[in-house]
Amino acid sequence: MDSAAFMPIGEPDTVATPDLRRAHRYSLLIRPAKLVCSEGEFVCVLRDVSANGVSARLFHRLPAVREFTLELQDGQAYQVERVWERDREAGFKFTGEIDLPRLIGEMGAHRKRGLRLSLNFPITVTTGTMRTMATVENISQQGARFECDERLAIDQSLRIEGRRLRETRAKVRWRRGNHYGVVFDDTFSLADFALVMVRLQAPNLLV
Repeated sequence: MDSAAFMPIGEPDTVATPDLRRAHRYSLLIRPAKLVCSEGEFVCVLRDVSANGVSARLFHRLPAVREFTLELQDGQAYQVERVWERDREAGFKFTGEIDLPRLIGEMGAHRKRGLRLSLNFPITVTTGTMRTMATVENISQQGARFECDERLAIDQSLRIEGRRLRETRAKVRWRRGNHYGVVFDDTFSLADFALVMVRLQAPNLLV
């Protein structure tokens, strides 16, 4: 997904404002991102972008708010306002000036980093001899960071599960005090990840 590229396209689809229609647009082939607002953090896929705005493919309805922060995989963040939403697609306008070449190139220091959501929720961590509670601090398709009072070993295999998170096998990759980073044995597809994350935060958006 990190290798996706922009390509120039013709006239944009109908949008709400003349400025968005006039701006030269680029087509983005499957670039995961997240939309952050007061209701939570939600996965989307960027499709088209211009100096004025961006469109995204959604996996569910968005919360009934207007302002979002659009965050890319490399850590870039842009303030946007929703202009339209229909059929699991949405269009947004940037509320400030942007560096379009940088956005297109996505040349941040963490370009290869997977999309990560900063969510806090309880999980149960189970090993062969121990079962304890922990708190997830962030999560991606490939792994998670959590806080746990029990001492876990590097490369230790374990299972994690939560109220809306299926049992997932994982392995400890790093430890800093009571904080642990794990990688999942079976990673989430982007669609599954998006749906699990919205169920954790706002399941009403799936109705």
